[in-house]
Amino acid sequence: MSKKPKYGIVVFPGSNCDIDCWRALDQVLDADVTYLWHQDATFAQELDVIILPGGFSYGDYLRGGAIATFSPIMEAVKKHAKQGKLIMGICNGFQMLTEMGLLPGTLLKNKNLKFICDTVELVLQQTTSPFTNQYQEDQTISIPIAHGQGNYYVDDNTLHKMEANGQILFKYARNPNGSLSDIAGICNEQRTILGMMPHPERAVEEIIGGTDGALLFQSIANYMLNQN
Repeated sequence: MSKKPKYGIVVFPGSNCDIDCWRALDQVLDADVTYLWHQDATFAQELDVIILPGGFSYGDYLRGGAIATFSPIMEAVKKHAKQGKLIMGICNGFQMLTEMGLLPGTLLKNKNLKFICDTVELVLQQTTSPFTNQYQEDQTISIPIAHGQGNYYVDDNTLHKMEANGQILFKYARNPNGSLSDIAGICNEQRTILGMMPHPERAVEEIIGGTDGALLFQSIANYMLNQN
């Protein structure tokens, strides 16, 4: 693997945060990044990190992220996951990961049944994952949210297992959507797949409100550097 992570951003009909991810990675963080079209069955090049961006894939006509899971490229995403490579699902992408079974739980409609667009405070729960190693334990960060279906739910037994495995990476300081145990972001048992409702790609420049999200991408770069 290269020291400079190679990112692929999957674009679906209805994606609207793919450009935000591209700009954060290419223009702000100087990463190697390419777009991936949902109809492609394979990746055209070797990639280190796949991003499933936010938006309203296929209009969320069934459930958030549900229809996108049947796109041809998702077989390549599953293969990427089996190889132990990194995957990020942001907002709608998080919903896709739960629909695919790559992450536990599901995302329900917000408790107040309204779309929420705001900046929230998150509290770091784990700082040993590929996505959080540049943060400090219990650090509070500010990250934007924009969702109508961000109420995370999982059964009690799975929640206890996730807590024991250190799979909960971010919690809301003040829960905006009713998520169980204030959960804002989780990972799989291997800590290679991240799903989070807040948008770190929208918090990488001071001019747009802060740089707390940049540390997530810097964490990935640090992780990749140490894999060589």
